[in-house]
Amino acid sequence: MDRYVVESPHSKEECLKALDEMLAEGPSILNKFDWGCKVGDHTGYAIIDADNETEVKGLVPGFIRSKARIVKVGKFTPEQIRSFH
Repeated sequence: MDRYVVESPHSKEECLKALDEMLAEGPSILNKFDWGCKVGDHTGYAIIDADNETEVKGLVPGFIRSKARIVKVGKFTPEQIRSFH
């Protein structure tokens, strides 16, 4: 599996719809995301392990999916860093 960072922005007006759609997918999906909405940053943030980006994109509510930013991330070992020099 690969690891992805997800940013799922939405407007203040879209907030409740985004939350409702996430909840409709089930509490386990809702629990994967942290939300900045309470402080005015209407974005869902998550780090998700998945087989591919398409799988991750499917977790974002459809009406805001095109605004989502999904980045495949990984770690570096000390040896890898040293080899870059």
